[in-house]
Amino acid sequence: MELWVKLPVKLGLDLVPRVGPLAVNPSEVGIVALHNFHSSSDENTKNTSSRGTLRRKSPKKILTHHLYLCMRDFSYRICEDAEIYFYLYDAHPSRQRQITERFLVRITKEGFSNYDVDMLHSNCTVFTDLGENELNSELYIVANVMRVGKIQFTDTSMRKSVDKSVLYQNYRRPYGVGVLPLTDLRQFDCSIEPEERESTFKLFTCDEKDYHQLHELIIKKQTGKYSPINVTGTGSNYGINVSMRLIYGGLGQAQIDQPLLFQGPITRKMGFPDVVLPGDVRNDLFLTLDHGEFERGGKSTAKNIEVSVIVCDSSGAILADCLSGGAGSDNTMYYRSMIIYHNNSPTWNEALRLMVPIDKFSQAHVRFEFRHCSTRDKSEPKMFGFSFARLMEQDGATIADGLHELFVYKCEDHSKLQGGHYLKLPCSSVDEQASPDIIPMFARSGKETFFIKSLLCSTKLTQNGDLLALLQWRSHPERIQDSLTRVLRLKDEELVKFLQDVLDALFALFSTEDGNSTEHSGLVFHVLVSIFCLLQSNKFQHFKPVIDAYIENHFSAALVYKGLLSSVQHCAEWLTTSDRPEPIQKCFESIEYIFKLIIQSRKLFAEATGGQFEESFKRDLQMVFQSLDNMLKAPSTETTLPTQEAMLDATGVVMEQLENILLPNDIGMLVRNLIDAIPRDSNSNLTRAKLRALKDLVSGKLFHNEETRSIILVIACKHLGYHLSKRDELKLCAEMLGEILIHLNDLKKKQNENVDLELFELSKSVLLVLTETVMIILTASPNVLSSLIAVLLGLLELMEEEHYRMIFDELSLNGETKDFLHRSLLVFKELLSQDVFPSDWLVMKMSANNIIKKALEEFAKPLVYRFLGPNSFDSQLWCSYFSLAVTFLTQPSLQLEQYHEAKRRKILNTYGDMRVSMGLQILSMWSQLGNHKLHFIPSMVGPFLEVTLVPEPALRKATLSVFYDMMQCEQSARGSFRLVESELIDKLDLLISENKGDDEYRELFSTMLHEHVEAENPSWKETGIAFINSVTQLLERLLDYRSVMQGDENRDKRMTCTVNLLNFYKTLNRKEMYLRYIYKLHELHVASSNYIEAGFTLKLYADMLSWDNDTLTFLPHDNNGQPEWKRKEKLYQQIINYFDKGKYWEGGVPLCKELATFYETKVYDYNKLSDILTTEAKFFQNILTQIRPEPEYFRVGFFGKGFPLFVRNKQFVYRGLEYERIGAFTQRLQTEFPSAQLYTKNSPPDASIMNSNEQYCQISTVRPINEKNHLKNATNVVPEKISRFFEVNDVIRFQHDRPIHKGQIDKNNEFKSLWIERTTIEVAESLPNILRWFEIRRQTVRELPPVEVACETLSNTLKELEDLVNQYKADGNRNINPFTMRLKGTIDANVQGGIPKYQEAFLSEAYLNSVEGKDPNVQKLRTLIVNIMQVLELALDLHGKLAPNEVQPLHKLLVERFNQFRDNLNCWGKVRRQKSESIINTPLPPLPTSIPKNDYDHDDTYSQIKSTNYNGYSSANRKSLELPDIGSQPPPRPSKASFEYVNSPEVPPKQQIAGPSSAPPLPPRFTPDNKRMSNPQFFDSPGEGPNVRRSQRVPYEIVDVYEDSSDQSDMIQRDSGISTNSQQEVNNPYSASTNSLPMISGYNLPLLRGHQKTSSNPEDFVRQKIRQINSSDSMESSPIPPPALPPKSFVNQSYEDNESFTNSDSTSESLPLPPIPPIKQHLSNGNCSILPCCDYEINQENLQPCCVPNRDDENGDCEEVCFCDNPPPSQPTANQSCC
Repeated sequence: MELWVKLPVKLGLDLVPRVGPLAVNPSEVGIVALHNFHSSSDENTKNTSSRGTLRRKSPKKILTHHLYLCMRDFSYRICEDAEIYFYLYDAHPSRQRQITERFLVRITKEGFSNYDVDMLHSNCTVFTDLGENELNSELYIVANVMRVGKIQFTDTSMRKSVDKSVLYQNYRRPYGVGVLPLTDLRQFDCSIEPEERESTFKLFTCDEKDYHQLHELIIKKQTGKYSPINVTGTGSNYGINVSMRLIYGGLGQAQIDQPLLFQGPITRKMGFPDVVLPGDVRNDLFLTLDHGEFERGGKSTAKNIEVSVIVCDSSGAILADCLSGGAGSDNTMYYRSMIIYHNNSPTWNEALRLMVPIDKFSQAHVRFEFRHCSTRDKSEPKMFGFSFARLMEQDGATIADGLHELFVYKCEDHSKLQGGHYLKLPCSSVDEQASPDIIPMFARSGKETFFIKSLLCSTKLTQNGDLLALLQWRSHPERIQDSLTRVLRLKDEELVKFLQDVLDALFALFSTEDGNSTEHSGLVFHVLVSIFCLLQSNKFQHFKPVIDAYIENHFSAALVYKGLLSSVQHCAEWLTTSDRPEPIQKCFESIEYIFKLIIQSRKLFAEATGGQFEESFKRDLQMVFQSLDNMLKAPSTETTLPTQEAMLDATGVVMEQLENILLPNDIGMLVRNLIDAIPRDSNSNLTRAKLRALKDLVSGKLFHNEETRSIILVIACKHLGYHLSKRDELKLCAEMLGEILIHLNDLKKKQNENVDLELFELSKSVLLVLTETVMIILTASPNVLSSLIAVLLGLLELMEEEHYRMIFDELSLNGETKDFLHRSLLVFKELLSQDVFPSDWLVMKMSANNIIKKALEEFAKPLVYRFLGPNSFDSQLWCSYFSLAVTFLTQPSLQLEQYHEAKRRKILNTYGDMRVSMGLQILSMWSQLGNHKLHFIPSMVGPFLEVTLVPEPALRKATLSVFYDMMQCEQSARGSFRLVESELIDKLDLLISENKGDDEYRELFSTMLHEHVEAENPSWKETGIAFINSVTQLLERLLDYRSVMQGDENRDKRMTCTVNLLNFYKTLNRKEMYLRYIYKLHELHVASSNYIEAGFTLKLYADMLSWDNDTLTFLPHDNNGQPEWKRKEKLYQQIINYFDKGKYWEGGVPLCKELATFYETKVYDYNKLSDILTTEAKFFQNILTQIRPEPEYFRVGFFGKGFPLFVRNKQFVYRGLEYERIGAFTQRLQTEFPSAQLYTKNSPPDASIMNSNEQYCQISTVRPINEKNHLKNATNVVPEKISRFFEVNDVIRFQHDRPIHKGQIDKNNEFKSLWIERTTIEVAESLPNILRWFEIRRQTVRELPPVEVACETLSNTLKELEDLVNQYKADGNRNINPFTMRLKGTIDANVQGGIPKYQEAFLSEAYLNSVEGKDPNVQKLRTLIVNIMQVLELALDLHGKLAPNEVQPLHKLLVERFNQFRDNLNCWGKVRRQKSESIINTPLPPLPTSIPKNDYDHDDTYSQIKSTNYNGYSSANRKSLELPDIGSQPPPRPSKASFEYVNSPEVPPKQQIAGPSSAPPLPPRFTPDNKRMSNPQFFDSPGEGPNVRRSQRVPYEIVDVYEDSSDQSDMIQRDSGISTNSQQEVNNPYSASTNSLPMISGYNLPLLRGHQKTSSNPEDFVRQKIRQINSSDSMESSPIPPPALPPKSFVNQSYEDNESFTNSDSTSESLPLPPIPPIKQHLSNGNCSILPCCDYEINQENLQPCCVPNRDDENGDCEEVCFCDNPPPSQPTANQSCC
């Protein structure tokens, strides 16, 4: 119900006041009547159910109900015909009775519900006339099932019954009983139309002797005495299925409303309904066959007794169609009961209905014939006795209700019963109609009795002998007193059934023919009063028209008025002294009918006598009213108060009866005396009764008479004023005053009568006190308040200008004008501010506004004329007026823009735009103030601003000039308009947040005020224009902020607008507003989990505070102040907590330091110092240990006029969320701007895009540019986690790239023409900060040539590979897939060709000879390629170790592709691949004679030479620069056991220089400075590489033969190239490959990084290498920090390799590239000088090669062989060298 009431409001619908189906025209009715119509319509709306059906009004109590029942299914298969009798049963312990007759449904043995299929609806009925008592009692539906057939049902009898030769015997036998509770009817709601519901209940059976009470046993759940009847094969869902529905209202109306439910038979209630209608006619007698006691009669077993019921007349003739076994069955001549098997004391409990015609009822009787039914007899059962019962007593009373014991007479011959001779016999022991002197024809069985129950329900017959005696009083005058006494005690419908006859008899007994009283007059008066009181009850409420018709048409006692007046007078006089106040109370409860009888009797007497004794009658009437006045004056007690109330409740009706016989003045005098007789301090109940009496008078016929109206109005105003001033019984006062105003409005508008006197009386007596009362009870009950306001508005509606003038003139005499105006203005303001009337009462609100507007126009006159002078000016009163006018103008109901066009047009046609008229009135009153305007600055700035914000152009243009007037006024008086400015800014923030104002207002405000300033050209013009511009900017920001106030999708917009406002208030130095928006921004960040930004936001406030200040500070909306240092401490702790949550520990460390200093040096709180230092330490630890995702940054451009102003045609840099990539970011931004289209072009948009009305978003990633110079000045290598953090945090500059092509594009190699347009942008603030995005402040563009683009691409590839190698070395259990994909993308680049394309594009001979080839980036590109090859080799080696079995085939393919890749890049065709398919092709080197064990140090990971003698390196040749091949499988190294030094060929010592006859020496082993660069498998026993057993050591083989072996240097030393394999090793299948070079696993190529500058002098280089090798400590003992990573460089998705996996059959491990020895350079003088292999010059991040490797060939010329300018992956340590 609540949802339905709110539904019209939610849909924006208004309540339409209606009279019936027609809408009310508010211009034709007064506002009080309009309020009443709204209330009734609102009630009807609430009474409409959610299904759309109309709810019935709850005040009209439903007294009658009906129950619809329909049997839907019967699951039991009886195999015989059956009868189901349904009836309602009241199981309350004090009643336990059947309350309806039975309803019969027949079931055939085949299962059909009817014998005749054409009989529709025979299984449906309506149980009628159920009252409240029945519904709220323990009500049940009882189903009694009887089978019809043989006495004993067996399979044999069933088969025999099919034989046509056997006579079918239809006996009614018990089968089962079912009970269905109806307890849910107790919670019925008559206001809701009920739905039909279904229920299923089961049948039970018991012993036949208890069958009559089986339903009671089931209800009481005495399970031991009954058992269920089961149905096989149907599961548990079986039984009798019925549907029910409750029907409300009278039977006749229900049949009209629900005709489909009444198509079946009607089952009547066994008794009268709660409401008896005058036209109801019933004549039913219900008989119940209860039980009997019978003799066995010589039988060996008990009898099977069947009772046949027949209705006969006095002659014994049978009356046809007078019996009914239940609704649904036809009326019959006789009824046969069921048979209880072998039981001489059967109990049947079967109810029948007798319908005997009235003319035959007195002579009719009921005969009961008893028969024994044998199971073997094939003929009709034989009768053995009978009983009978008379239907009417000898005195004419019908048979009494209750149990009757009847005699049983023996009779076996049915023919003897004909003639009715047995009627002379007594039917029972109380039968007085029998003839005892006759000889009986039938013998009575003394031991046999028969019991029946009877219940009469008839409007024509009575069982009351006393009532019959009263009606027949003339026959027995001696019994009149006794009859009256008995009738007085009747509380039944018996009196109402014979109402007219009873009243005639009573009036005949009340007085004699000459009008004198009789000895029975007093008792007759009491009987009359009792009857009238009975008619006041709900049960007989519909009989009031019957009594009125009797008085008007049938009453003829012309002389009873004297006796009735005397009786009323005596009752009034005896009230206070009587011991029995009940009769007196009944007298005044029925005083209405008594006075009607008095007036009618007097009329009849006057007509009969020509008006004699008129004065005597009036004197008697005056005396009666004088007694009534005295009765009301008497003190109210518990005994007298009900009588006094009854008299006052009937006053209105009584006075209306006197209108025809008394003059208006006489009636007015009687009313005044009667009402004034009630003491003012009387009981509250008596007071309410008095006001109800007055209400009846002003709403009755007397108020329509002008003479009586003036008298009654004066009386009513007197009492209204008193009770309103006491604020007592306000609801009744409002109702009475409403009735008065409705009548006066009708007289004035419809009948054009002059009601000025009445209005003046009302306004003089009621207006002031009513206004004061309303002001006091503004917080009272809404119903009372709305009613009082309605009557107040109704009074003002009727008042004209002269009425106001008269009121103000009279008030001025007493000096009450000011107070009255104050109260009235306050009441009106509260009326407009509060929702006195419901929100959907729009018609009521518009009418009320029209009245208030009219009243304000009248109230303005005394303000100007009486309170504007120099001595009489009252600023408070004027302020109240302006405040009320503003409230009126800005109220929601007058904002026509919110209504649809039709409603808006209708309001404008009816009332006009009341806002404009009120705005003009405000301007008029403002202009009247003159010099008094300064009193309202700045207090009225806010209200007037609110007026100008109303979205009505005419109103805005008219009222905006007020601000210029205020500025001028304050400037003239105070020298500035600071107060106007401050108040305007404060109120704007508040009003705009209330959804007031728009862009049109902003433009109009700026335009109009600028025009005023320019036109007037005041001295303060410049400051005025600055002020106007400032307010306009504030309006723009506030409107932007308001537009994004709602919705989670607008949260980022709210943040932007909040920052704009925050910065604006900061410039204005408005600290309170600044703090307010700081905390608004903080709340937004916390709600979005932007903890870093929330911390930065609070830091804005913290930076405003000082550690040394104790001044109290206050937060917005918080009155608890704190000293500044405490507030700052609390803010710092909160900020540190936010930075911790956001993992921004670098930002929290300075705050911890500052707090630590404060705790240590200011407050000396070492506990807090300890805590903050612990927090700081934890932050440092987190920086180095915790994983933090690196945020992505995105450039977003918002182009188009469809965007809000704060982002329109602007570009921003956004800091992405954790793990947020461009796809997720784009989706998030599209959620925030759902109408925006993605601008997919990467170029700047043109003017058409930026000026369109659409929304376009351009999104791309940008790379942060780290500017943390303090990291570059670090003395040690900065840890990677620190450097990586500052690469993407605390950044203000970013760059993004756009690829472009210049010149001709080679489709086979687009790298040749690929340029990059690099844009460097700078944002307003560094990120992170108080926002996750900032606007781009400036940007620059630079184009990168193709070769530089290639260098950046390869640098990124190199860095990514190095990162992956480091990661997988640190954690070999990581997922191998990213590693595999990166390797495949680099080695097997299917898209764009990869490195070979760069070689083709930039390292070709043609390109190198071109101008572009002189670019230093060309050499850098060559260096990058070699570095990538080295890292790839290392990565493949690591990948081969980590790859699982299923990835090994792919690894083999990668190795093969790498070999091919390397072959293509081997010095571009100048480096040959060394093949060693057989040992025959390789000359054997000399074997070592001994290997000292102390030459090597070992650990688990690294092996390193520890020799103290260093003789340098041999010179390099072509083969020494050749990249070794990687085979398919690494050979095992020889074990120690198989390595025989004695039998092995000797290897010369390292210090020995091989002679001419010895094998050419190998290049020296290289000892890397970094452990991760070492090659553990290069070394022999005793040291070994990591995770390699001795048995798996690789045998030595010849890896290179130098052609120029004779060319040696004194400074050079090289290793032997002779294999040390023994015979066993040669035979080992894993010792060597037949088609490739031997594989050496675990190789890690030294990556030469420019960590220190190396000298170009070869001697310096050699000395440096000697110092490193001769160092006393090995490199294993010197930990080297991880190298710092270079900043990210350009990555473009279009240049990434397409990584796809292919299968391969081969696997291999890496073979190291031999270190390149020093080289010779061809000098200008023609000589070649020895130089180191490479020399690097460190220049920040870029490493430039300082030499090109050359050597002199056989002819002595310098020849370019290879290059070695390898850029280092990280900065070197101090002890690392170049080569």
